[in-house]
Amino acid sequence: MEQNPTETIAIIGAGPSGLFMLKNLLQHSKPNRIISIFEKKQTLGAGMPYSEEGANVEHITNVSANEIPELVTSVAEWLEGVPTDVLDIYNINADYFNEYKVLPRLLFGSYLEAQFHLLLLAAERSGVEINLYLNSKIKDIKEAPATEKVKIFLENGDHFEFDRLVVCTGHSWPKKLEGKIEGYFDSPYPPAKLKFKANHPVAIKGSSLTAIDAIRTLSRFNGTYSQDKDGKFSFTKNADSPDFKIVMHSRSGLLPAVRFHLEDSHLGTTSLLSEKEIQAHIKSNGGFLSLDYIFDQNFKKILLERDPDLYAKIASMKVEEFTETMLKYREGVDAFELLKQEFENAAKSIDRKESIYWKELLAILSFALNYPAKYLSAEDMIRLQKSLMPLISVIIAFVPQSSAAELLALHQAGVLEIIAVGEDSDVIENEEGGIYYKYSDENGAHLDYYKTFVNCVGQPHFSIESFPFEGLRDGTVSAAFLEFKSEQEGKEAEKENKNVFKSDDKFLLKVPGIRINDDFQVIGEDGKANNSIFVMAVPYIGGYNPDYSGLDFCEEASGRIANTLQ
Repeated sequence: MEQNPTETIAIIGAGPSGLFMLKNLLQHSKPNRIISIFEKKQTLGAGMPYSEEGANVEHITNVSANEIPELVTSVAEWLEGVPTDVLDIYNINADYFNEYKVLPRLLFGSYLEAQFHLLLLAAERSGVEINLYLNSKIKDIKEAPATEKVKIFLENGDHFEFDRLVVCTGHSWPKKLEGKIEGYFDSPYPPAKLKFKANHPVAIKGSSLTAIDAIRTLSRFNGTYSQDKDGKFSFTKNADSPDFKIVMHSRSGLLPAVRFHLEDSHLGTTSLLSEKEIQAHIKSNGGFLSLDYIFDQNFKKILLERDPDLYAKIASMKVEEFTETMLKYREGVDAFELLKQEFENAAKSIDRKESIYWKELLAILSFALNYPAKYLSAEDMIRLQKSLMPLISVIIAFVPQSSAAELLALHQAGVLEIIAVGEDSDVIENEEGGIYYKYSDENGAHLDYYKTFVNCVGQPHFSIESFPFEGLRDGTVSAAFLEFKSEQEGKEAEKENKNVFKSDDKFLLKVPGIRINDDFQVIGEDGKANNSIFVMAVPYIGGYNPDYSGLDFCEEASGRIANTLQ
């Protein structure tokens, strides 16, 4: 009897994306398939966010155990085998574990690593051959047309060939000025570098979860937190850091919203449009997905069922009017007073296990928009980025309760403030150390000097020029773009937007990263999907996947890829 030919698959990166990719490949296992996994570090599963590359002991996740997509064992089951002295570091008692509470990031990284090893064990027991290459950094990837395979070249000089390849390299935080200018940090990662005394004001760019990571570390090395009998936090500066202060600079002047009870813990709902419905709409709409259609069907329609009173107020609103209304309310209240209100409302939501529906639905809308976003017209993508995404980025950050409590304590102590700097703001590096923050507000123009600066704007979306594998930039991958539905609007946009260009009598908008299809196959310059190369590395597909929702993204994307590889 003739055997099936051997199929070889490579997974590049063994963080959370690689973990879920392996899980789904094993669930869609085929005979005579060999899986090879390449990881630049020694550890598996944790990746950057849940290892010392992205976290210290004080850092916590913004998801709870019940929101994690299914793996081999649950967090509660795993905790039963964790030594007490390890749990004591994080003040966790396995006997009283609450799956609705967030987890310390490093501890969660250990959980993911354990799940990776359990998957490897399951593969071994089922006869699936896995080759694991740790401490193996990829230098380049190239196609091999003669053999119809993909070649991987390691920095140590080794090279391999595979039938299929999935890029799961995860987050990337390149250094540009860090190390060249004293006191300048391109990102707060790895956070161990922020463990220093700062007896002076520290400037932070951004107010996202990335900024909160930096704040949690800097504050602990320049003061102490305490709680009273009612659980309220307070902060006291160290005696040797009397001038310590943190100044956040945000274009919106807003803090991210506080985590509340999610009724749908995995951001999926049967009320959402099906892929079949979306494709039917695209076909009837000239080949484009309408942002207004998605907003009506995947937000308003569900809101009518969950919160009729709020629906009645926003029923006639377009995306822009809804966004402006919601942001105007937030901008009309002091950022820390709003944080205090949301902290209290979120606590009630969690205690009562009642969602704040419009916020939860906004998270679901963002997740639902992510995959078909490549079918938006350029006009609608500009609308999405200009109006809806700024609101989404604030609302669905889901700041953990303890982080919000610490921010309030710091502000109460006079240590933390936030400045709305506007779109014309600029960070001017000082070659002798530190930076000047240039911005304007109602009080006029400002040029403030800071000895220490931390860029905390979050994970950037990179252009194709930054795609890390030069061998694929020869046409195997191509720059992502969207077409304008209206020639007139394209012509107008070209005058003021450097990313708008004309090609073959069509106006196009260049968006970040590379082109991929619905199955995460790369699309070459010839416009054809590549059957061998898949990319789910979020920094390089941001134009076609504008929002990625952590582990939910890992599960969904890897599932689609595994299904394609059947």
